[in-house]
Amino acid sequence: MKILGNIIWVVFGGLFIAIEYFVSSVGLFITIIGIPFGLQTLKLGVLALWPFGSKVVDIPKSSGCLSVIMNIIWFFIGGVWIFLSHILFGVLFCITVIGIPFGMQHFKLAGLALTPFGHDVE
Repeated sequence: MKILGNIIWVVFGGLFIAIEYFVSSVGLFITIIGIPFGLQTLKLGVLALWPFGSKVVDIPKSSGCLSVIMNIIWFFIGGVWIFLSHILFGVLFCITVIGIPFGMQHFKLAGLALTPFGHDVE
C-alpha cells in the first residue's frame, strides 16, 4: 500500500514539490553559509518525493542551541512560507475522503518544513 500511495503521490504533485526542494537546495549550496540550509532542503526533497512509509524523528543528540538558532534563521528565510503552503495543500487534500492520506503527508512535511534542524527522516 505504501508503494501505491507513493506512486500516486509522485504523479499528482509530489514530483513537482520535490523538484522545487532540489532546485532550492542547489541555490543554497552556491554559498558556503547556505550549505547547512541546503542539506535540510535536500532532506525535505527526499521526503517530498517518497513520503509514505517515512517518519520524522527527533535527533536525541542534536547540536543544542545551534539547532535552535538555525531553526530561527530558517523560519525567517523561508520556512514559514513552505510551512504555510504545505498547510494549505493539506487542508485542500483533506476536503475529500480519498485525499486525507495525502493531506496527512502534507501536514508531516509542514512540521518538518517549519523546524528542520534537530529532526531526521527514517
